[in-house]
Amino acid sequence: MHLRNRMPREDSVHHPVFARFYARMSVAADTRGGVAALRAELLTGLSGRVVEIGAGNGLNFAHYPAAVTEVVAIEPERGLRRLAVRAAMRAEVPVDVRPGTAEALPVEDEGFDAAVVSLVLCTVRDVPRALAEVRRVLRPGGELRFFEHGLARERGLATVQKALQRTVWPALFGGCHPARDPLAAIHDAGFESGTHRSLRVPDPGPRTPTSPCVLGVAYRPRADLV
Repeated sequence: MHLRNRMPREDSVHHPVFARFYARMSVAADTRGGVAALRAELLTGLSGRVVEIGAGNGLNFAHYPAAVTEVVAIEPERGLRRLAVRAAMRAEVPVDVRPGTAEALPVEDEGFDAAVVSLVLCTVRDVPRALAEVRRVLRPGGELRFFEHGLARERGLATVQKALQRTVWPALFGGCHPARDPLAAIHDAGFESGTHRSLRVPDPGPRTPTSPCVLGVAYRPRADLV
């Protein structure tokens, strides 16, 4: 068994202004933007042991089904992590909130039945490395559940996303890169495709650089057993 030891210091990621903004914005999106229903859809049918990468303020925790035996929730930003700990105390399933980064998950090889990434791949520094870590910690055949925003299909919005990504957007929104392509990244990381659907958040509502989203599932190949 291999366990990553490169766990960051608890204060190594600290964006207090963005954390406060995100905490307010995410709750509003859940209650008024329909995101809570998407979180429930994302997590429906999960069972066993789950690792959630970039848990934020813990809004997913209330939606894990009873068949989940444990959630290990990784969150690098200390302010959001404190909120996640509070959310974990209210959850119906056991949730262990830990500091750590997506690129060096502080958990063992092949220790999880499922992994969850929810509005997080836009912010990680190294997406291929982060997805390689997800593949490492999933058992062969394990599920990757994802709900991510990314590059728009429409040329006009995509152009805006790319311009913002090169300029002010990452600095203003905690490292968010709105023009990334999560489906392509998951495919390039060697995951097997499951079902997915494209959607707009909020729908109905104003279109923003983070409106185009995708929700679905992929799998660590069973061939990794060899």
